[in-house]
Amino acid sequence: MNFLVIGSGMMGQAIGFDLLNFSNFDNITLIDKDKKTIENAKKFFKNPNLNFKNIDIENKSKVKKLFEENDIAISAVPYNFNFYLSKIAIEKNTHFLDLGGNNDFVKKQRSLFSKAKNGNVTIIPDCGLAPGMTSIITSDLVKNLDSVDFVKLRVGGLPIDPKPPLNYQIVFSPNGLINEYIEKAIVLENGKINFKESMTDLEEISFPAPFNKMEAFLTSGGCSTLPYTYKDKIRHLDYKTIRFPGHCKTFKPLLKIKPREKLISYLIKNLPSNGKDVVLLKVIAKGIKDNSEFEIEYLMIDYYDENNNITSMMRTTAYPTSIIAQMIEQEIINEKGVFCCEEIVPQDIFFKELKKRDIIIEKKIK
Repeated sequence: MNFLVIGSGMMGQAIGFDLLNFSNFDNITLIDKDKKTIENAKKFFKNPNLNFKNIDIENKSKVKKLFEENDIAISAVPYNFNFYLSKIAIEKNTHFLDLGGNNDFVKKQRSLFSKAKNGNVTIIPDCGLAPGMTSIITSDLVKNLDSVDFVKLRVGGLPIDPKPPLNYQIVFSPNGLINEYIEKAIVLENGKINFKESMTDLEEISFPAPFNKMEAFLTSGGCSTLPYTYKDKIRHLDYKTIRFPGHCKTFKPLLKIKPREKLISYLIKNLPSNGKDVVLLKVIAKGIKDNSEFEIEYLMIDYYDENNNITSMMRTTAYPTSIIAQMIEQEIINEKGVFCCEEIVPQDIFFKELKKRDIIIEKKIK
């Protein structure tokens, strides 16, 4: 099986790392338009079994040729390329996955369902952490309960050693971070889809020491298609980003900086990007099974990988995507069309695969 990883930055490198260690690959190719990024990726791997190519994905003819040569393509580039890449995947009969990040582009990809099915292709957007891992946790809840009162998704990538005033470091694209903070958050309220302002509905959330009391607030993108998939099965569903206390109040005024490029430049200049990190995840739900009420909690605290120099955000975003790609490789997933994770990824196998990578999700039922 030949794998193509589009984008050789942090996420692309982590996807390649996981494929190298767990898949039954024949060839793994990583591409990027930036030569420096390619060189950094080569230094990260130091492995002759990988292929690296300096290609701009806007060069359609070269990209089409690459898709022809590969069985599964995985996008680790900004979400605005994913619809374009999905169309090429269908044309060249190549399975395609991405990290997602924007509801409008996922909606465009979903419109390709019939073409993908007729082309014998599987396309799965939103395969990362949130959406992605959180989508599969939600599907696990729906599968195991007769009815679901609420699902509260809480996720945050954070520095181990936070520095004021923002107590944050760049763990993924600053452009993606800004999108999460300014675009509308989709929530389910009494079974109805509503849109709310991001960086609102602030709450306190507790974790084991050393984190203790944290804050969480509504942000865009984390729910993805979940409100649409489960509007008849879940009464209330929302997604909030976890931060150290005070972050929301301090960061919110920065969103007034225009144009966006100026804010991105400010964040890159003033926020660290190479410190050790942690990803916190808590999913809280309540529902009924066999006429009894249950409260269920999923908890994950995942740390920077010291041995392999891989951030927790890389691990928890890229590894789920690689795991799902390998499910296509092994024909565990063999339906054709365009699907989101909650519709097609088998939960038990997914959680077992995470555990193999020391990503542990504890599930408590009360």
